[in-house]
Amino acid sequence: MPAPRPQQRRPRLLPALKATGRFVLVLALTYLGLLAVTFFIGRVIPVDPVLAIVGDRAPEHVVARVREELGLNKPLYEQFGIYIQKVAHGDFGTSVLTANPVLQDISRTFPATLELATLGILIGVVLGVPLGVWAAVRRGGPVDQIVRVMGLIGYSVPIFWLGLMGLVLFYARLGWVSGPGRIDVVYQYTLQPVTGLLLVDAAMGGEWEAFRNALSHLILPASLLGYFSLAYISRMTRSFMLNELSQEYVVAARAKGLSETRIIWRHALRNAMVPLVTVIALSYAGLLEGSVLTETVFAWPGLGLYLTNSLQNADMNAVLGATIVVGSVFIGLNLVSDLLYQLLDPRTRAR
Repeated sequence: MPAPRPQQRRPRLLPALKATGRFVLVLALTYLGLLAVTFFIGRVIPVDPVLAIVGDRAPEHVVARVREELGLNKPLYEQFGIYIQKVAHGDFGTSVLTANPVLQDISRTFPATLELATLGILIGVVLGVPLGVWAAVRRGGPVDQIVRVMGLIGYSVPIFWLGLMGLVLFYARLGWVSGPGRIDVVYQYTLQPVTGLLLVDAAMGGEWEAFRNALSHLILPASLLGYFSLAYISRMTRSFMLNELSQEYVVAARAKGLSETRIIWRHALRNAMVPLVTVIALSYAGLLEGSVLTETVFAWPGLGLYLTNSLQNADMNAVLGATIVVGSVFIGLNLVSDLLYQLLDPRTRAR
């Protein structure tokens, strides 16, 4: 078969190049907007970064010198340009609280949040999606009522209260799980860090006692976050499935004699997964953002606790650096959800 001519390739190549160009442009503008927001937040908040570094009682000449070294005496547009250059090189400044580079602190705390959020979203998806489907299929029945009540409790009860009650019951009274923290001190200095994910590092090193100890610390806060994710995901799954089950293609499939199981799980759920991908991605991003209250209650050394301590100590470099990481997480997961759209819905590939 003869090879296609260059004239035949161009019409197919041009739309792909245009789509790639639009994608890069949107991504660049999104990050530029994120940097602009974080920059101006740092300038609007009534906290002087110079005084946070040198202290309130520093001499005027020291304050002026530090302000000049940081470039804070220059016009705002020049400061913004310097800020973009530093962020592009991974320089978020130095944390006043820890005296470490902010990027180093974030790389140390983010794996703890990643481990906690990943297990939480897995619990939410594995349980929430089937419960939502079941509630939609049995609309008005006992299962539907239970799922709706679970969702109502998940939205209504403060997460810090459930965390405290979980510690009192499962840790203090029953002793089923370990207490606050990420791992016991006896394993903290013997476990060799590789990825920063304690379960992964313990499994890679064959440290199964440390693995069980880390899992015992992780299971309660992860289950708590998983429950709140489950409440939201099950509710949205139910809503999407009710919409799909009322469509004409479901009536046609039943008229053709297809089994109810195949109609629900292969056809209706597949179409419902297209909008549900966004729900799951945003839920995961919300957990990766740093569940501040959960990490505070369980003394979990993650991004949320780091951000809280930085806010309390007016450590603006750390606050802005963590904010950029959080924004990047949301942007990245939105891009992943767009890619999954194309896999789940062929119509988006034709656009």
